Amino acid sequence: MIFAIEEINNSTEFLPDINLGYQIYDSCASVPVASHVAFQLSNGQDPVFYKDSNCSQSGMVMAVVGESGSTPSISMSRIIGSFNIPQVFTELKKVDFYQNGYPVSFDANGDPMAFYELVNWQKIESEVTELVTVGYYDASLPKGQEFHINRNITWIEGGTQVPVSVCSERCPTGTRKVLQKGKPICCYDCIPCPEGEISNTTDSPDCFLCPIEFWPNAERDACFPKPVEFLSFDEVLAIILATFSVIGACLAIITGAIFFRHRTTPIVRANNSELSFLLLFSLTLCFLCSLTFIGAPSEWSCMLRHTAFGITFVLCISCVLGKTVVVLMAFKATLPGSNVMKWFGPLQQRMTVVFFTFIQVLICTVWLVLSPPFPMKNLTTYKEKIILECALGSAAGFWAVLGYIGLLAVFCFVLAVLARKLPDNFNEAKLITFSMLIFCAVWITFIPAYVSSPGKFTVAVEIFAILASSFGLILCIFAPKCLIIIFQPEKNSKKYLMNKN
Repeated sequence: MIFAIEEINNSTEFLPDINLGYQIYDSCASVPVASHVAFQLSNGQDPVFYKDSNCSQSGMVMAVVGESGSTPSISMSRIIGSFNIPQVFTELKKVDFYQNGYPVSFDANGDPMAFYELVNWQKIESEVTELVTVGYYDASLPKGQEFHINRNITWIEGGTQVPVSVCSERCPTGTRKVLQKGKPICCYDCIPCPEGEISNTTDSPDCFLCPIEFWPNAERDACFPKPVEFLSFDEVLAIILATFSVIGACLAIITGAIFFRHRTTPIVRANNSELSFLLLFSLTLCFLCSLTFIGAPSEWSCMLRHTAFGITFVLCISCVLGKTVVVLMAFKATLPGSNVMKWFGPLQQRMTVVFFTFIQVLICTVWLVLSPPFPMKNLTTYKEKIILECALGSAAGFWAVLGYIGLLAVFCFVLAVLARKLPDNFNEAKLITFSMLIFCAVWITFIPAYVSSPGKFTVAVEIFAILASSFGLILCIFAPKCLIIIFQPEKNSKKYLMNKN
């Protein structure tokens, strides 16, 4: 009844400019309660039936609709009938209109007019039986117009037999049914399944999510395993990075061979040959450790790639730091009465490198024991694919390794800046200053690029930072010396070394 009253109030056809209100009472299926309600209505104890911004006057009882039980309704009728209030029964006989294409009327007894759907089936030659007509029969209409065709549908034999309306075609797989508002249940739209969902049956009312490691095909009617992505050796990007890694390692080995071949010459001896060979060895390891970042992550490769990177780079920076301190001590040793070089001889240089490297080994050991890196399937960065990557385990361990490398690099850079203007034709401090400047610039730009790069590009950024900083060290520190050794041997003499002009 509420729905009917709201439909009337919202319509411009039934009762224009008139708003109907209502009061609903519970008779509790009791004749005394129904009689009490009838007297209450007739006495006007509840005068306001409908009130909003458009209606402020008290309502009047225009009609009464009885309850479902006949006995309480009869008692109400006898009481209310004396006040000439139209009832629940008398007015129903006058109702006659069409709504949504269907007739609404009642017979002399107040019962709704009979409404039937007639089905006429015809068998055709194929396996499809066609329903020719479906309609309704209205006995109140003139003769010859009692039967009206409503719609045609078909019935497909075999399996579960479901009638399909011509009002809407069957929804294919990959879609779901959405009923059209205000139309019969057979009228609907076929909406494609949302991203990540499928429907594998026709006329499906709902779509279903694929399992977390699966993704729909293009038709969205089946789930397939998501492709797994990582930086593999057969990719162009990985091949380029691996090539540069091998080239860098070979360059370090060739440089070591050149220095060993000319180890007795002044330029090699003046630049602390022992630390130079150790630095070239650590640079070779730095270039090669980038290869551990390529390929499918495993439990061992995840632990190896970060710890090998951290330890080899600290070994490398420790050697550079030792060479920088040697330059400073060597200059002070030339001052009258100075004997500082005996406090930083070869033994002390080796101990410095071992000490600084041991601290990084200790950090990596604690990291691996407490919360080591491990392979992980990243399902959040991309919905349609799985990123196979190494989780850091303990982020604090990773940033401790990087932070320690950065601390040594900054310390080495400061010492090299202090020694860059010392009077020496083979002053390594100038070369170390440039190498540390490149090293620090690479790793400062690495941090935001590492955090913002998605998937396999995170690994590529880390490999690029390793290669760029390693090439910066070997080219800045060793390339000028190799050029003099090979192409300008006249400068590789003690006389040129001692010339401070």
